[in-house]
Amino acid sequence: MIVEDEKAFHDLYSVMFEGKGYDIICAYDGDEAMAKLEEDKPDVIILDMLLDMVTGDTFFLYLKGMPEYADIPVLIISALSEKQYKNLKKIDPNLVYIEKSYLTKERLLEELDKILIS
Repeated sequence: MIVEDEKAFHDLYSVMFEGKGYDIICAYDGDEAMAKLEEDKPDVIILDMLLDMVTGDTFFLYLKGMPEYADIPVLIISALSEKQYKNLKKIDPNLVYIEKSYLTKERLLEELDKILIS
């Protein structure tokens, strides 16, 4: 599941995943992501922090607070510095955080492979 409010990033991620066999669920804000979780439990969530309505950190806390969703791995990709959200690692030590300025296709696919293999 990709939770990102900018369509351009959904398009970018779709291009990056092309030919990799991933089924992609798109949500454009935290509310939509919460609703889609009830329909289909994803293997991993790619989450932006700057979302309208329900922010990324609020969605993350909701997700990790619900037993049925707490085991879903989260990969945060955000324009914000990881330092601002270092406390989220206390909730989920396996959380992966990539700042958008350091995002490459190779890094994203490498991190996804690590998450999905473990």
